[in-house]
Amino acid sequence: MEKHWTKLLVTTNTFQAEITKQMLEEHGVPAVVINKQDSSYRFGQVELYVHESKEAFARDLMSKIGQGDNEA
Repeated sequence: MEKHWTKLLVTTNTFQAEITKQMLEEHGVPAVVINKQDSSYRFGQVELYVHESKEAFARDLMSKIGQGDNEA
């Protein structure tokens, strides 16, 4: 991961991470999902990163839609 990216969300739900990423991108916040789950057994975590310059805005968006409970 490049410098200046902040982990915003850690979850085991791949769909939640992807939907959150899409919502952030629709609001102009670049986001990256890194899937660290085992491909066979689906254990592990999925992490969502945003650039640190957009972190406060992204956290505010997530709190407004009720997705702030699994924050990193």
